[in-house]
Amino acid sequence: MKAVKTRFAPSPTGFLHIGGARTALFNWAYARRHGGNFVLRIEDTDRERSTLASEQEVLQGLEWLGLHWDEGPYRQSERREHYAAVVEELLRKDRAYRCTCTREELEERKQAVIARGQKWTYDGRCRNAAHGVNAGPHTVRLRVPEDAALTWEDGVFGPSGQAASEIGDMIIRRSDGLPLYHLAVVVDDIDMGITHVIRGADHHSNTPFQLALYRALEAPPPRFVHVPLIVGAGGKKLSKRFDDVSVNSFRTQGDLACAMRNWLARIGWSHGDQEIFSAEEIARLFNLENVNRASAQADPGKLLWLNQHYIKTLPMQELFAALQPFLEHEAGRAIECTPELTRLLDLLRERSKTLLEMAQLARFLVVDELGYDEKAAKKFLRPEVVASLQQLHDELEKLVQWDETALKAAFEHVLAALEKDAAAEKPSLGKLAQPVRVAVTGGTVSPGIFETLAVLGRERSLARLAEAIHFIRHG
Repeated sequence: MKAVKTRFAPSPTGFLHIGGARTALFNWAYARRHGGNFVLRIEDTDRERSTLASEQEVLQGLEWLGLHWDEGPYRQSERREHYAAVVEELLRKDRAYRCTCTREELEERKQAVIARGQKWTYDGRCRNAAHGVNAGPHTVRLRVPEDAALTWEDGVFGPSGQAASEIGDMIIRRSDGLPLYHLAVVVDDIDMGITHVIRGADHHSNTPFQLALYRALEAPPPRFVHVPLIVGAGGKKLSKRFDDVSVNSFRTQGDLACAMRNWLARIGWSHGDQEIFSAEEIARLFNLENVNRASAQADPGKLLWLNQHYIKTLPMQELFAALQPFLEHEAGRAIECTPELTRLLDLLRERSKTLLEMAQLARFLVVDELGYDEKAAKKFLRPEVVASLQQLHDELEKLVQWDETALKAAFEHVLAALEKDAAAEKPSLGKLAQPVRVAVTGGTVSPGIFETLAVLGRERSLARLAEAIHFIRHG
């Protein structure tokens, strides 16, 4: 039996779409499960829109997701001479022919057919004209047998196909000499020995003509598998303008690669009731039988849930490696994983939905210049808290041991002293802790106040309390 070989073949004309990323994942997983090879091919025949920057973003996105390819990246732009030779061979065997119909002529005839209420396919005007190399400007069309049944058993959609008469003789080489997508992709898949073409359902309609090309090239077709398209809430088509559809955008907003990979795997595929999948489990369990036909909804809430799961459970070394770029962005400098930072990150696991959120919550520990959230400062750093902050500062300054137990005792001592003041409202830990939290972190959200001060350390905690008192008094 021929070894399984799949491929992911993006066009470098923009970002890596989550639909493309899921297609890459399915191809990677299928190849891994069957001990085969996963090929990366860059389909850059569109010279005007293809860019190196887009190609690099695709490669980086795949690497971030852990979808490492076994062969490639191959580039169609480097194979144009081969495509030209294939077209010439088809012409020589009379399986293709030159067509001199201009775009304007074709449009005029097409509109006339549509006006009669009929479906347009190329009318074959040049099919038997025997135009030679000196025919002038021309395209090349594949001679599709009119009585052929271009059918296949799709890996997801089952029996599929069209009669050849419904598609007509389509172009395989443009008038400028460049190959059309259909020719290039079929030639590549033959040359690279692709056994399974797993791609989006939007390519389902391309398959009949590609089957005609396989016949003309006397090559057995691969198994075609068309996976459902990804849709947004309510089944609406995802919009590039209004929806998060770029893998890079998810990465920059702090989603973990393992969460993203897990999320993509579950969009349109299932394995019983299991929700959490490691990369190894996806590779071991992925099958085509459990890919749904219906369009698959991308639920951002599920991605956040997965992010939280992995933030809670990842080993610290892996979590820090993923978080480090976000921390360094907050700090504006290189960050190492110190014992204090390790402790803080463990405290923040339960509070963080994304790496970006976690880095922002940890910011107070990695910056020297704190800065206050404007609303938090206005609400909590008020003149009436100066006395209690000063008392706490003085009490903390006396501590010999700086740990959560000692810090709690210091707070209790200050609260007891404040309670003796008959003119003051009965104090509570919350009313003291929140101004302290804003003073030492800049915001209103952090782990417990004793844990926060313990992590920050004696010197920095006292300095920030003093700065907050000065801020209240002098602005």
